[in-house]
Amino acid sequence: MVTFKVGHSAIPFTYTVPMGTSRIFVITVTVVVFGAVMLAVAGLGYQQEWWTLKTAFTLLKWAAWLGIAGTFLSVIGLAFVRPAGRHTLGFSLALVVALATVWMPWSWKQRAGGVPPIHDITTDTQDPPPFVAILPLRANAKNKAEYGGDSVAAKQRVAYPDIQPVTFAVPPAEAFTRAKHAAEGMGWTMVATDSASGRIEATATTRFFKFKDDIVIRVRPADAGVGAASRVDVRSVSRVGRSDVGTNAARIRIYVMRLRAQS
Repeated sequence: MVTFKVGHSAIPFTYTVPMGTSRIFVITVTVVVFGAVMLAVAGLGYQQEWWTLKTAFTLLKWAAWLGIAGTFLSVIGLAFVRPAGRHTLGFSLALVVALATVWMPWSWKQRAGGVPPIHDITTDTQDPPPFVAILPLRANAKNKAEYGGDSVAAKQRVAYPDIQPVTFAVPPAEAFTRAKHAAEGMGWTMVATDSASGRIEATATTRFFKFKDDIVIRVRPADAGVGAASRVDVRSVSRVGRSDVGTNAARIRIYVMRLRAQS
């Protein structure tokens, strides 16, 4: 027989599982399903405004703990069933689901720990492209549209030294066409395109929590001159969250790759 202790309470939950029974299988499936459902509803509930972001993150944490418990139970279950036994496949599937439930919150935590707690990334930290058309959409955003200044710039330079302006040996009008085409290929919601001022504004929506991040692209003559050379700057800013977990920098990198591919 095997005894399981779940949690850290003074009175532990104890299950006695005789070999050959399906009791541990029922317990394992219950734990794994609860963890997976909690993971799913954490993002869904935030999207539907059923609860706050803090509550959603708490649900993610509990989902991860249930995933860990489900992993442990699945491994123990597999150790006690005969090869090709009636619950072998079930325990195997439960293990896969449990590991997936753990992996998502764990990967986010790892990413968050490896980047600075900033959410405003730009290719020009000295003169960041400003938002214009998007400002009304950010009226209730928790993060300001104004750039955070030297402290944010310093953290970005250390974490993302590769985020730099893009220059083309073409006139600004042609560079603007390329910039607009690349932006449209990103799957963003286009908010404004102003060829006269060389400004493009758009909004990106993240997959899980459906966070709204805003992007502004600025095209102008290189070196403040007028001629055949153009400079393209990009800025991506989250509406909520102190840290973007590297999302804005990754978005700019992908956009720049698309932009350069057109040259």
